Amino acid sequence: MTTNEAAATQAPDILLNVNGIEVIYNHVILVLKGVSLCVPQGRIVALLGANGAGKTTTLRAVSNLLKAERGDVTKGSIDYRGERIDKLTPADLVKRGVVQVMEGRHCFAHLTIEENLLTGAYTRSLSRGELNAELEKVYRYFPRLKQRRGSQAGYTSGGEQQMTAIGRALMANPAMILLDEPSMGLAPQIVEEIFEIVRDLNVRERVSFLLAEQNTNIALRYADYGYILENGRVMMDGRASELAENEDVKEFYLGVSSGERKSFRDTKFYRRRKRWLA
Repeated sequence: MTTNEAAATQAPDILLNVNGIEVIYNHVILVLKGVSLCVPQGRIVALLGANGAGKTTTLRAVSNLLKAERGDVTKGSIDYRGERIDKLTPADLVKRGVVQVMEGRHCFAHLTIEENLLTGAYTRSLSRGELNAELEKVYRYFPRLKQRRGSQAGYTSGGEQQMTAIGRALMANPAMILLDEPSMGLAPQIVEEIFEIVRDLNVRERVSFLLAEQNTNIALRYADYGYILENGRVMMDGRASELAENEDVKEFYLGVSSGERKSFRDTKFYRRRKRWLA
């Protein structure tokens, strides 16, 4: 029994279960090589690793956006609330409560911030009063957006666009948000603000998060559990607090060394050891 299967057996409140998936692009390029992970109900799970490790591909596999990139899940399964979802359309997944916030925000630049937010509720049949109530809920979490509600999104800052993208996802009433590189290109203060809002949404709205992030330090501070990807494989996983204290993680992902600086030979041995353990 794999670690992922054991976790699913012990925890009946698993929201998302990704079991041994492989992803191939253009029928040739193998990107994910047996990735397994779980997202429990009401938790924040971080998917960590360097650029090109397979984080975005994993999120797209869950949200079924791989087809747009000529990608396919060729092995394994993806279950949401105990149901296979890898054959559903992205629109069906949004209706079931799974919403992805893409890397790079992808706001509609010519629309105002409020118009961008309203597009998130497109799949819901809401009265005008209900729609206004949902908008006000988003504005409570993102007061800066209320101040800029009439501004064109393309003329707002990167932080405001990221907040708009998350707020738009929130308008769909999600049970789980797939958040791809929320810190990319943002100042540290803005990154802290966004992660505080993510935690607030998790606690108050019980929204579960699977977030892909290169900034391992901040991700482990806010996540409950983490998976570290390298070359399309899960090399290490564990509670976020334990990963943050792990000497290998400190050395190779947080840039902190507790002892003598490791040589290049040590680095190669560590990487070989991780591949072997995987």
